[in-house]
Amino acid sequence: MLKNITVLGAGSWGTAISIVLSKKGHKVKLWNKRKELIEEIIENRENKRYLPGVNISQNIELEIDIEKALYKSEILIFTVPSHAFREILRLVKPYINKDIIVVNGAKGLEPDTLYRLSEVYKEEMEDRYINYSVISGPSHAEEVSRDKPTALVVSSFDVKIQEYVQDIFMSPTLRVYTNNDLIGVELGGALKNIIAIASGILDGLCLGDNAKSALITRGLSEITRLGVRLGANPITFSGLAGLGDLIVTCISEYSRNRRAGIEIGKGKSINEALASIGMVVEGVRTTKSTYKLSKIYNVDMPITEQTYYVLYENLSPQIAMENLLNRDKKVEVDFNVSFML
Repeated sequence: MLKNITVLGAGSWGTAISIVLSKKGHKVKLWNKRKELIEEIIENRENKRYLPGVNISQNIELEIDIEKALYKSEILIFTVPSHAFREILRLVKPYINKDIIVVNGAKGLEPDTLYRLSEVYKEEMEDRYINYSVISGPSHAEEVSRDKPTALVVSSFDVKIQEYVQDIFMSPTLRVYTNNDLIGVELGGALKNIIAIASGILDGLCLGDNAKSALITRGLSEITRLGVRLGANPITFSGLAGLGDLIVTCISEYSRNRRAGIEIGKGKSINEALASIGMVVEGVRTTKSTYKLSKIYNVDMPITEQTYYVLYENLSPQIAMENLLNRDKKVEVDFNVSFML
């Protein structure tokens, strides 16, 4: 089942996906709107800025012309930053037919509308919404591109689309599961970045493994609370798109969100931290969007709230930690009231 596949976005994840799919024999085109980046990759057969040290096969076609990139494409994979998703969707819309399968690999919320990206897609594409899917899970590009064993999850409202995408991505080192809970899969992939920033701040403050373990566990609790309020299945958050992605993003050296948090914990401003990373840190915008959602839906999200105050209201990380520790006492789980408190 070899296909013509177009990957939009030549960052680390888009490059890694292109490499994996090309190895399976698919005809892959990798598009980016930045001409200098595409030319550099063509010259070096390496994405030195976003995925250094990984060879990019000659079988992968590099494009800056969107019409050429989408010519005869059967599968379209988005790996652009979430805040640019609508812009790129509008760019490609004239060249997409109703039969093309869309796979979204971005993890975030649209800042202005607070929409999940499937909601953005539905609003823009209308009748072509049925072919939309999302792929998520613990999957740093640095390891995927080097054939390190990885497990992902794909979700769509159409089971046949899920299984189709599952077959496209499955490889000897890439195992893909299906999950019918599109809302939960999207939210798990987006919201874990907030907790990863907070986890990095803990590391920057040198507060130890006990604190990090508690943060990850309670972070999962508040992600689940909001997810259930928005219509997700709570069980999804114990799977790859929830707990799995949360763990790897909070502990990995590759995690941009964690690395940004470390710099903030060490005393840098948010702008200084982002400059030191040099790539998109999705969790910064997602923190603001999720903080707003928590207020709209009256969901208690203390870690998100304190992270928001650190990022956007200049609260010191030390005070934020004290605020979390000094909250009123609670039971951990009240099975008569909710899934997790």
